[in-house]
Amino acid sequence: MSTTAPAEDRRAALRARHHRAILDAARGIIAEQGIAGFNVDLLAERADVSRRTVFNHFSSIDDLVTTSCAEELAVVIESFRTAVNARPEGPGSRASMFEDVVAAVHATDIPGIISFLWNALGGFAPDDSRPQQLFQATFSRTTQELAHELAERNSDVDELEAGFLVSSLMHGVEVLAHHWIAATGATTDDDARALWNSLLERLIVSVRTGYPSEH
Repeated sequence: MSTTAPAEDRRAALRARHHRAILDAARGIIAEQGIAGFNVDLLAERADVSRRTVFNHFSSIDDLVTTSCAEELAVVIESFRTAVNARPEGPGSRASMFEDVVAAVHATDIPGIISFLWNALGGFAPDDSRPQQLFQATFSRTTQELAHELAERNSDVDELEAGFLVSSLMHGVEVLAHHWIAATGATTDDDARALWNSLLERLIVSVRTGYPSEH
């Protein structure tokens, strides 16, 4: 009897376990120390893997940090699945797909996620562009994944169309995030959340209605 398949299964399971351990270790370090205290040696020790294993899974430290931060926003995708499963089966219209994404955004504690990311990245110092680049990369990765999910669940819509729909809202959320951070310092008290809700509704109305011609 061939042992190839069991051996491949064990290698796949080990790789998955290492991947998860690295991401869990990364999140713990980022939560405790932010990216300023982030280094490969500490990460490898926390994850109980070698430096080489870390870079077998991630192309760079920034790739790892972005992936870890994107997991915080992955709850938007889970909320989207819940919204989709709540409506009748069948292909959705562009309007219904947009409302599914809106429902997912509404169901997600985005102010809490933004606050976590902003603190984890050490704020946005004017003399250091890296945190802002990582913040943008986090939103971009989530937007791509959500667009892919939308296209998968609506077979009559190609990924480009799904990308247009999702990015119009999610990149708007990213713009709101910067405005909200500047206004609140990324605090999450009642006033800060009320401001976020107001900004979000303004964005949704703007994207939903578009910019019709006045004549």
